[in-house]
Amino acid sequence: MEERELNQAIKPPTGSKGIPQWLKENLFNTWYNTILTCLAFLFLYFVLKGILIWIFTGAKWSVIPANLRLFMVGIYPSQETWRVWIVIYSLSALAGLSAGIWGGLIFRFALSIGGVGVILALLPFNLWTRVWILGMVVLLPGFFFLGRDRQGWRPWIVGGWLLSFPWTIGVLHGFGILPIVRTTSWGGLLLTLILAAVGIVVSFPLGVLLAIGRRSTLPVLKWVSTAYIETVRGVPLVAILYMAQNMLPIFLPDSAIFEIDKILRAMVGITFFSAAYMAENVRGGLQAIPKGQHEAARALGLSYSLTMLFIILPQALRSVIPAIVGQFIALFKDTSLVAIIGLLDLLGIAKSVLGNTEWLGLQAEVYLFVAVIYFVFSYSMSYVSRRIETALGVGKI
Repeated sequence: MEERELNQAIKPPTGSKGIPQWLKENLFNTWYNTILTCLAFLFLYFVLKGILIWIFTGAKWSVIPANLRLFMVGIYPSQETWRVWIVIYSLSALAGLSAGIWGGLIFRFALSIGGVGVILALLPFNLWTRVWILGMVVLLPGFFFLGRDRQGWRPWIVGGWLLSFPWTIGVLHGFGILPIVRTTSWGGLLLTLILAAVGIVVSFPLGVLLAIGRRSTLPVLKWVSTAYIETVRGVPLVAILYMAQNMLPIFLPDSAIFEIDKILRAMVGITFFSAAYMAENVRGGLQAIPKGQHEAARALGLSYSLTMLFIILPQALRSVIPAIVGQFIALFKDTSLVAIIGLLDLLGIAKSVLGNTEWLGLQAEVYLFVAVIYFVFSYSMSYVSRRIETALGVGKI
């Protein structure tokens, strides 16, 4: 009887804490922490007070909606803007299908896209822009329910994502099937995302190959990989971009067929630059794998390529996910340097808007808006990285 009463009296601890309990344990647990917390709140009040007053009363935000189309697509022809929406719709359909099939992190990502779409629909856009945005918001849940429990569609969805990039470039450019819109007309956030996507997608496998080459036992392959990595890492990205713009055409035949425009040259420079840093991140993961893994694979009769593909690389990449995603975030922000070579990416458009006499003196508003866009995309990649680390148990013993 006494044992039963004792078991009833002692309740299991709760798994979550309320806000008052959290504040007490973390901010007001001792008298000196209470003083430090109050001083920190006072400091934040005096620092943020002026900023918040300026944001809500002093800033002239009319510059943003008046030039929003420039910020998004640059000088892309207005009569052809429907192509950008077609691309957005196709990617939204893939995201909805992926969320329905895989769920989890992809579902949260699709849900975030829908939330951003709802917020954008509330901003002071014109009627047709709001209709396009609301169409995207409706498309996501529609394809989500279409893809639920469709596990047999997985190979097709993966293939769709692989083809999404050539589809995007084809629709935006036209290539004669549609009216041609040259890449010199691409700009704004559209150009920034394309440069970042190309750099991330291409530099990753190239960096993996360079890391494997640097650890190879073949002297020629090892020396070439090492020379490339150390040379590129010793040169700033701005110099790489200038070299891609001015020196790359020298190595091509003097023919209009082999003419490479500025954006493609920037893609080449960003990709080769990022691949060198990616190689060092991957090499760190390869060095962390014990030799016993190689020996066990050889004992099972696996070849070097199979051992690297199925045993070593998955473990190495898993251990360096934070470094790899950090490199992706740095690459996304480094795309702003293409404004130096005359490309109108998001930062280049911001500079061109400020060059208009109508918007002189509004640098703070324009650059704050651009900074928020960079922060949103960078934080999104960081959040996805943390979720992947949690799912794979990175850092847990």
